[in-house]
Amino acid sequence: MTPWELLESRGHKEYVGEAVTILQHSLQTALFAQGAGASDALVAAALLHDIGHFAHAAGLDATRRGIDPRHEARGAELLMQWFGPEVAEPVRLHVDAKRYLVGEDPAYAEGLSVESQNTLRLQGGPMTEAQRADFEGRPHWREALQLRRWDDQAKIVGLNVPPVSDYLELLLELRL
Repeated sequence: MTPWELLESRGHKEYVGEAVTILQHSLQTALFAQGAGASDALVAAALLHDIGHFAHAAGLDATRRGIDPRHEARGAELLMQWFGPEVAEPVRLHVDAKRYLVGEDPAYAEGLSVESQNTLRLQGGPMTEAQRADFEGRPHWREALQLRRWDDQAKIVGLNVPPVSDYLELLLELRL
């Protein structure tokens, strides 16, 4: 099953702690990326950034049980089978991007959803200055910051978004 088929088939499930489903959230994130003029690879990363939630056995409510399933790493591993690092690496880094942004500006955390604030603690909390410097040395770190900002915004109930099928041509063009 392709990552986009996985998103379509399983994404209708509850996005624990949020008012939208994972599919709605993913489609909103991709829509925001497109609206910002992001590259095709970053739009694909935005669409598929939470695919790792379906690639682990801990369950969608793992964070509620105090478990960090590392969905970003699992998602990037899955995406590397289909795409290059331009898609997979922003996905791998999108959780660290949240930690970076909160470490850089503690007020950033106030704009996060309650669930995202809760998972921040499980994911290591705000980055230190040294951790942020290390993060800035990683390829695709800037793209991960962009993805993170769209991710944080993409929780709007009732927002009209195009279906996954509207991204199929883009995904197939990026496919390895």
